[in-house]
Amino acid sequence: MSTKEKSLKKETGRKQAQTLQVRENRWLDDMDRAFDRMMNRGVLQPFRSLWPDWAPFQPDLDIRVPRVDMVDRDDELLIRAEVPGIDKEHLHLDLAGDLLTIHGERQHEETQEGDHLYRSEIVHGAFSRSIRLPTGLNTEAVDASFKNGILEVHLPKREETKRQKIEVK
Repeated sequence: MSTKEKSLKKETGRKQAQTLQVRENRWLDDMDRAFDRMMNRGVLQPFRSLWPDWAPFQPDLDIRVPRVDMVDRDDELLIRAEVPGIDKEHLHLDLAGDLLTIHGERQHEETQEGDHLYRSEIVHGAFSRSIRLPTGLNTEAVDASFKNGILEVHLPKREETKRQKIEVK
């Protein structure tokens, strides 16, 4: 085989590889676009025609569940939950074994006669969030406080489970 034939064969192989790569990229790009379209419409979008009652609730699913931080400190576990727009009276905590549940309800303000509502995005209604707690907590000495839309739950650790530093020899 001559050098020219070898060069032509290499070039043809490169073009075929490039064509295959472009086809693979197009396929992956098509998948990405399809996934983006599906997620932009919402996960429940394809089922709205089957269960039209779900449609009003789908956009606020992420808003109804409070976001939570769990901070492991030396002597306690601190749980912070974001619950804006909730009155202290409408916020409840339940602790059953190692499961902490936060219940709450955002009250709906009625519009006055003569008011015209152009847009309503503020979510109203009840929510609940359960959090599985690690072992080694003193659940008898729980302390909770609520200020400026942030719920803080302090769960002290038992003496035998407190964090300690170990020196490496």
